[in-house]
Amino acid sequence: MKEYDVIVIGTGAAGTPAAYRCSGAGLKVAVIDSNPFGGTCALRGCDAKKVLIGFSELADCYDRLKGKGISADNLKINWNAMMNFKRSFTGPVPEDRDKGFKEAGIDTYHGRARFISKDAVEIGGVTLKAKYFMLGAGAKPIKLGIPGEEYVKVSDNFLEMDELAEKVVFLGGGYISFEFAGIAKKAGSDVTIIQRSPKALKRFDRDVVKWVLASMDDAGIKILLNTNPLSVEKKVGNYVVHTSGDAGDLSIDAGLVAHGAGREPDIEDMGLDIAGVNYDKKGIAINEYLQSVSNPFVYAAGDCAATKGYPLTPVAYLEGGIAAYNIINGNKKKPDYAGMPNVVFTLPPMAFAGLTEEQALSAGYNFRVNMEETSGWYSSKRIGERHSGFKVLIEENTGRIIGAHLFGAGSEEVINIFALAIRNNLTASALKDAIYTYPTKTSDISDML
Repeated sequence: MKEYDVIVIGTGAAGTPAAYRCSGAGLKVAVIDSNPFGGTCALRGCDAKKVLIGFSELADCYDRLKGKGISADNLKINWNAMMNFKRSFTGPVPEDRDKGFKEAGIDTYHGRARFISKDAVEIGGVTLKAKYFMLGAGAKPIKLGIPGEEYVKVSDNFLEMDELAEKVVFLGGGYISFEFAGIAKKAGSDVTIIQRSPKALKRFDRDVVKWVLASMDDAGIKILLNTNPLSVEKKVGNYVVHTSGDAGDLSIDAGLVAHGAGREPDIEDMGLDIAGVNYDKKGIAINEYLQSVSNPFVYAAGDCAATKGYPLTPVAYLEGGIAAYNIINGNKKKPDYAGMPNVVFTLPPMAFAGLTEEQALSAGYNFRVNMEETSGWYSSKRIGERHSGFKVLIEENTGRIIGAHLFGAGSEEVINIFALAIRNNLTASALKDAIYTYPTKTSDISDML
């Protein structure tokens, strides 16, 4: 049996900074991961996806501006070559991450760890004991619970395919489906999104989502809301997705059926009950210091923890660092989630920070709403953007910005200004009076306030 000060489970955005910070403080640290080292974001999530989105943005830009002074009649995405380019980013990560850990004096273990007591785990027949554990195990796709589920490809598969089917059906109306739908459509596929409920992209403001849906409809992406996927049937050379809903009973042909119905904490077989760690479907129950409410030896961060933070890479990184700080120094730091920016990389992207109108009303804020569809603004017209807009929530008595929602090119960058303002309680007048580079999307901020 080997003994450590800290064992970190997971090598993604939560686990990696925690391991390095604990090791840097002189603690004896080990990391464990059942997947290749690097975590979801670096290998099969944000980074990989954003490489593909870069190609889609280029194709989308051409589609918006063709006939206005540019021609490229043979413009198309070579899926296989694009995937090889993507692998030039993701391929080196596991080895580099492993090497980095070892150079920092951190022991590495590959495999699925399972608790055998409150202070010990077993992996590959080896028992490891520690004073503390930091769980950053991440998330996995939820079970769909329909016949033929075994034929449905998850996001990991989508990001590794050497060829893309001519017809793609996405099950679920969350950000994964909407982002991948844009990629697939610009690569030449016929694309359909099937969503069980009447609402898609539930985390986002309803008014802004309407602009997104209109944009995707304009792009030729079919979105079926209030439609239940009943089963996936395998046939020679393709699949058939059987549904029922507002459009009646449908049978939709597809060369690829992809999972975009949400994710859940990847913790079910870790032996948490044996370790006395309380958890539910939202993740590991933790206190304000990211410490397990039932086992003081255990801390958790990122997608596997039931925190108030969104399941985002920057949030996992923040939480992992704070968990490590509290392990090293005692419970002194709490995560501050104010102004968390969030982006869906649709074409164009949608972003928000702070409260939605519904949340602000529920919380009892007295506020006004500035909202406008901006496809007629110079910043949108010059790039042929047919759908764009904003919605900003401003508290009446203080003038503070309490929520910002953007749709259009550059939203993923401009939202950071609003997030900074919300996090630091800046007023609308402070942003309005700032001097911005012009003409840019950021310079539009003054006209939003």
